[in-house]
Amino acid sequence: MIQRLLVANRGEIACRIMRTARRMGVQTIAVYSDADTRARHVREADEAWRIGPPAAAESYLDIEAILSAARAAGADAIHPGYGFLSENARFARACREAGLTFVGPSAEAIEAMGVKSLAKARVRALGVPVLPGYDGERQDIEHLMSQAHSAGLPLIVKPAAGGGGKGMRVVRSTDELREALVSARRQAESSFGDGALLLERYLPEPRHVEVQVFADQHGNCVHLGDRDCSVQRRHQKLIEEAPAPGLPPPLRERLRGAAVEIARDIGYTGAGTVEFLFDGREFYFLEMNTRLQVEHTVTEAVTGLDLVEWQLRIAAGEALPLSQSQIVINGHAIEARVCAEDPRREFLPSAGTLTLAEWPQGEGLRVDAGFTVGDTVPAVYDSLLGKVIAWAPERERAAHLLARALDRTHLAGIHTNEHWLSRILRSTVFLEARHSVALLAKRGDEFCAEDCADARALVLASLAAEEPGGGRSNPWTLGDGFAPNLAATTDVVLASAQGERRITLCFERGVAHAALLDAQPGGEARERLELGDVCRGEGRIAAQVQRERRHARYFRDGSHLHLWVGAAHHEFSIEDPRTHEFAASAATGGLSTPLPGVVSAVAVEPGQRVRAGEVLMVIEAMKMEHSIVAPFDGIVGSVHFARGERVPEGADLLSLSRNADGAE
Repeated sequence: MIQRLLVANRGEIACRIMRTARRMGVQTIAVYSDADTRARHVREADEAWRIGPPAAAESYLDIEAILSAARAAGADAIHPGYGFLSENARFARACREAGLTFVGPSAEAIEAMGVKSLAKARVRALGVPVLPGYDGERQDIEHLMSQAHSAGLPLIVKPAAGGGGKGMRVVRSTDELREALVSARRQAESSFGDGALLLERYLPEPRHVEVQVFADQHGNCVHLGDRDCSVQRRHQKLIEEAPAPGLPPPLRERLRGAAVEIARDIGYTGAGTVEFLFDGREFYFLEMNTRLQVEHTVTEAVTGLDLVEWQLRIAAGEALPLSQSQIVINGHAIEARVCAEDPRREFLPSAGTLTLAEWPQGEGLRVDAGFTVGDTVPAVYDSLLGKVIAWAPERERAAHLLARALDRTHLAGIHTNEHWLSRILRSTVFLEARHSVALLAKRGDEFCAEDCADARALVLASLAAEEPGGGRSNPWTLGDGFAPNLAATTDVVLASAQGERRITLCFERGVAHAALLDAQPGGEARERLELGDVCRGEGRIAAQVQRERRHARYFRDGSHLHLWVGAAHHEFSIEDPRTHEFAASAATGGLSTPLPGVVSAVAVEPGQRVRAGEVLMVIEAMKMEHSIVAPFDGIVGSVHFARGERVPEGADLLSLSRNADGAE
C-alpha cells in the first residue's frame, strides 16, 4: 500500500485527496508556489515543499520541480488531482521512470485520449457515434478556414490537446472565424503548450452527459453511473448532477456500455470519465478525461463510495472493490461550484483575501472547500473556491436543499457566484430538466438580477451598521444623543448599486421607529416603520419591523457592510452623513486592467488608428482571457506592457487619444 503520497495540486482537490489519504493512514505531502505559501492545502498536509514562483508554468506545471520535491520528501506515489499535470502523459511517464506510483492511468492511455483527433478516430472505429468535423495534421490557419467552410457553420474550435473547455470558441459566422482560430491557438499554446486545433460540428442546444468509469490492473472495468453537466458558462461546468435526469433507459444503458468499451479498448486503469453530447435522440462522443473529475462528488453521493480511496487502492495494484452488479445508484445528488467571480460584471474573476468564509452544514450536505477565512485567493490560478453538494431521495428535493445551502454560504472580501447559482437551481427550466448547455448563453442575465434591498432590509442594515457591541438591545439604546422626554436619533447613510439612502433610527415618547429618507440632509421621509425587540450578536441581527420578525446575517469590514437576508445578499458602503460629499465619477475608458494578470496579446502599436470596440490588448487572469477594447475612435499613444508581462490590478495599459494632436 502507498505510504507517503505527494499531491501535485492545490486548492479544494488537494484538501479532498488528503482527507481520504489521512483516513487510510497515508502520510500526505503538499507542494506549493510562492502564491500559496499559506494556503489551506499547505496547512493541512503532513509536510509541504516549495516548488517555485506563482506562475503555474514555473511551479505546478514544472515536472522536474515536482519530482525533485517528491524525491526530497521520500514520497512513493504522486496524485495529480485534476487540471495542471493530471492528463500529461510525459508527467505520468516521468513518475514511472523515477520509481514513483502515478495515481492515474498509464502514459499510453493518457496519450490515446489526450489528442482529441486521435481519440475521435479510435472511438469512431468502435462504432460509437462521433460528430463530424476536421481533426487532421495540417494546421495552418488558411487550411483550417477552408475545412471550416467545408464542414459548415456553426462549428466549435477546440485545442486538440486541451480539456476543461479552455480555449474553445463557437463560430456562428464567417466574420468570426479567423479571430476565433487565432485566439483559440494562442490560448492552446499558453495553456497546453500545443497550438493544434480541431473543428467539430456545433450542436446549438445539446445536453452534456458523461459516465464515470473505473478499471484496475487485472482487466476489470466498471461504470459508476452517469452524470449531467449541462449548466455551463463558456464551456466551464458550474452545476453537475447524478444520475443524468430524463434519459430513456435503453439509451442510458447503451451510453454506459459505450464508456466501458472505450476504457477497455485503451487498456485504461484508475478513474476516468467519458463525456458525450446528447441532442435528445442520440449521444455523440466528446472526449475522455483521464483523471478524477471535479464533479466526482455527486457520484460518491449516490453510490456511497470514496473514489479517491478506489484510486489509491488500484494504483497500489489491488483489484476493483466491487463488481458491476454490486454497484447501486441511490437517490439524486447535485453539486454547485462556488467561484471567485462577479456575475454582475460579466463574471470577471475576483482575487483577494477572504475576510469571511462560512460554508453551510446540515443533513444531506457536503462541502469540499479549498479556502477559509483569512486565506488569499490568488489571481494566477482558476477561480474555484469550493463545491457544495446536496443529496436527497429525489431530484427536486436535492435541488431545493442545495439552493438553501447556497443561501447560507457567507463569503466576503471577494466577489462570488453562490447566489447566482441558487437562482438557477430554483428556476423552472432547471427543475423540469429542460436545460441544455445553451441555458446560460441564452438566459444567463435572468439569474444576474441585482438583489434589491427592500425597506425592511435597509432597516436591518442600518441597525447592523450601528454595532453597539452586541447582545439584546431596546429602543433606548438606538440613539446617540439621548435625553429624557426628548427624541433620541441616529442617522445612517448606506450606499449601494441602487443609490444612497439615509435611515433615521429614532425613539420618541415610548415608540421606536425608522424613517427612510433620501441621502441628502433635510430630505422628506419616504417611509416610516415601527421597530421593536432588536437582538444583535455574533454577526446575527433580528428585529420586529412593522410587527413582522425579520432575521439577517451581517458582516462589517471597515466601512463595508454585507447583509444576507433569505436568498439575497446585499452589499453597502456606510457613509458618514456629517462629512459625506457627493461626486460624480467618470468612466476610465477601459484602458486599465480590473484585476492582476498577464498580457497574452498586444494587438496595436503606437501611432496606430483604431475604431471604438476594437481589441487593443488581451489580459489572461484566472485561466480566462479578457479583452481591453477602445472606448472611442482614436490613435494609440504609448503601450506600457508587452506580451508575457505581468500587470497589477488597476495598471494603465496604454494611452489613447481622440485626435492626432494627442488630446485625451
